[in-house]
Amino acid sequence: MPLPLRADFDAVGLRAAARRSKNAAQARRLLALAAVYDGARRTEAARIGGVTLQIVRDWVIKFNAAGPDGLIDRKAPGQPSRLHETHRAALAAMIENGPIVAVHGVVRWRIVDLCQWVWDEFQVSIARQTLSRELRTMGYRKLSARPRHHAQAAGAIEDFKKTSLPVWQRSRRTMASCPATSRSGSVTKPGSARRTRSPAAGRGEEPDLALRSTNARPQPTSSAPSAPTKARPSG
Repeated sequence: MPLPLRADFDAVGLRAAARRSKNAAQARRLLALAAVYDGARRTEAARIGGVTLQIVRDWVIKFNAAGPDGLIDRKAPGQPSRLHETHRAALAAMIENGPIVAVHGVVRWRIVDLCQWVWDEFQVSIARQTLSRELRTMGYRKLSARPRHHAQAAGAIEDFKKTSLPVWQRSRRTMASCPATSRSGSVTKPGSARRTRSPAAGRGEEPDLALRSTNARPQPTSSAPSAPTKARPSG
């Protein structure tokens, strides 16, 4: 025999709740149960909801227990935590006090060491990932500290930092190493270095680099001596 629905709701109220709902799954379930209120068979309600008869029965149970809110999917609670408040308090105290080398055999706590300590103290087996999430919830973070030798002299690192030279030094820039720039900011060539083409060079020859002083007397373009000018006879 099918389970009856609660009597304080009706089909009109469920359809109105389905229109107001922003959850598509809840609206579909409300419409399926509204058809049951109208007198439809459970098979018809299963067709409207797109599920089987067993799921419709589950909807009826949830609806009778919590009303329309019972038809909303909620996150599963999951497995309960293995650590209780007593375990967390003892674990926090052990982390704050630090390990004892003669007793625990380590100089700083690791996740695997804390898992072993929890087992030795409370006989509770816990994975490293689970304990890491528990410690993060408690406000602790995993830190990777620089290793330190047990025979290291006190203040050796500070003295080394004070007396050591810096890794790099700024080189001194000279005028010779800096290229000349014009007013526009582009790099210019020296005035004494000009490329001239030798008269004997052909079209495919490379120009020679001739150094010419700017205040030197210009030379004639022809290498042959100039002919003496004749005196014009007076008429």
